[in-house]
Amino acid sequence: MRQIVLDTETTGLEPREGHRIIEIGCVELVDRRPTGRNFHEYLNPERQIDAEAEAVHGISNAFLADKPRFAERAERLVEYLRGAELIIHNAAFDVGFLDHEFGLWRGAEAPRIADLCTVTDSLLMARKLHPGQRNGLDALCKRYAIDNSHRTLHGALLDAEILADVYLAMTGGQVSLYLGGEGMNGSGVGEGPVHRGRLDPERPRLRVVRATQTELEAHRVRLDAIWKASGGCVWLGGTD
Repeated sequence: MRQIVLDTETTGLEPREGHRIIEIGCVELVDRRPTGRNFHEYLNPERQIDAEAEAVHGISNAFLADKPRFAERAERLVEYLRGAELIIHNAAFDVGFLDHEFGLWRGAEAPRIADLCTVTDSLLMARKLHPGQRNGLDALCKRYAIDNSHRTLHGALLDAEILADVYLAMTGGQVSLYLGGEGMNGSGVGEGPVHRGRLDPERPRLRVVRATQTELEAHRVRLDAIWKASGGCVWLGGTD
């Protein structure tokens, strides 16, 4: 199973008002394990970034001036996403922007995300698991004890990495994704895992605490009492 955890940053909130994508970050999982084959691009939007948006992600027009246009990376993005399950937090926002960008690139012949992938909205998933609670990415990190202290501003790749941890925790699998490894080249598909070390390989072994003889005898007495009261006890091998 191939999954892509995806996030974007944009010039503003509404593509119908001409706003554009300025950063795409994707983390690839295969069978719930990171492959290191990630996708990351900053993009020149060919328009000004709203001040409110820049305050959120800290990306400026000056920084993006020499970056590629979406159309220059669209074909590679399509092939990267094709056939995957996308994991997106508040998917309608990112999918709306991606479909808008594809339309600007190819017009009526443009692919749509629905044609390329299936989409799982981790925000909707979180709302079902935790109704009536805050389910933004920061709140979920706190709920699942995922370190996001390095997240001072939003960033597409950083948020995709954090969301991958959150998604694995929410779906009952591996809780921490990033266990050490090498970085990306910063301009597209990574050359190795983009893991951030979180567990010290030199940490001491966990101490195993075993029951004492007194505790074992008390346990046996309790099991005998269950047997007598109910006529059976699975821990003693069944029923009479």
